[in-house]
Amino acid sequence: MVTKLKPSNLTWWSSPAKLNLFLHINGQYENGYHQLQSLFQLLDYGDELAFEINESGLITLADPIMGVPEEDNLIIKAAKLLRQKAHNPNSNKLGCTIHLKKKLPMGGGIGGGSSNAATTLLILNHLWKCGLPNDAIAELGLSLGADVPIFVHGNSAFAEGVGEKLTYTSLPSTCYLVVFPNCHISTAEIFKDPKLPRNTPKIDFSEYQFSNTKNDCEKLVCERHADVAMVLKWLLEYAPSRMTGTGACVFAMFEQRKEALDVQALLPNNMTSFVANGVDSSPLHNQIQAQNLIV
Repeated sequence: MVTKLKPSNLTWWSSPAKLNLFLHINGQYENGYHQLQSLFQLLDYGDELAFEINESGLITLADPIMGVPEEDNLIIKAAKLLRQKAHNPNSNKLGCTIHLKKKLPMGGGIGGGSSNAATTLLILNHLWKCGLPNDAIAELGLSLGADVPIFVHGNSAFAEGVGEKLTYTSLPSTCYLVVFPNCHISTAEIFKDPKLPRNTPKIDFSEYQFSNTKNDCEKLVCERHADVAMVLKWLLEYAPSRMTGTGACVFAMFEQRKEALDVQALLPNNMTSFVANGVDSSPLHNQIQAQNLIV
């Protein structure tokens, strides 16, 4: 087997994970989309992306993701969509090879694909000199997925609507142990299930406490996937815990990183997990500001 060497001069850009600290489904719009409330917590852990710009007009992924056709990959979709909207007279020549260091599990409910799309939009907007403001980029991102705008704007936030109405917030310093039960969960299938609760009353965010919220998808996912139920039950023995998004990842909350690491060490060896700090500002945006990029 030949290992492909990556160019040594690549700049790697963060593509952080997120958690839904709670997820309430308040109703359903006529177009089928669900009305929800959620609290997005950004993490200091995630994938990384690098971009080699060229004038070939071709957009390719140097590191294909097994089981995901290129035409379905959100990274490729984001790049092509941005190019269509670029304020650049030579947009038809804009091309790139995109490199990916994948750490986040797919189908985990921690925003890996959405975050990849947001990083692609933000960085290529600069490298391709597209000239789009952040609000326009977020609007493009929303057409790719409801979670993309949170990564475009880069702040932990209270979300309403379909996830696009964001109120930025500062959250207490917390360390999270995130466990992936090694099963893939289809968001579309969960949201189509007639047993999914769709009438949770709205809350005022000023009254938010973790203990008085829930994840409306959690019970349904646990009924369908015994591995998720098992991990959640196990973590609850050690700390406040919950499933994020539509799963499959489950997180536990700790005040100290050492506590999270101690519990992680008790996990079975076949469990995929990581420990990360919650952050109010995206690591990607911190990189962008440090390099004085205008995106």
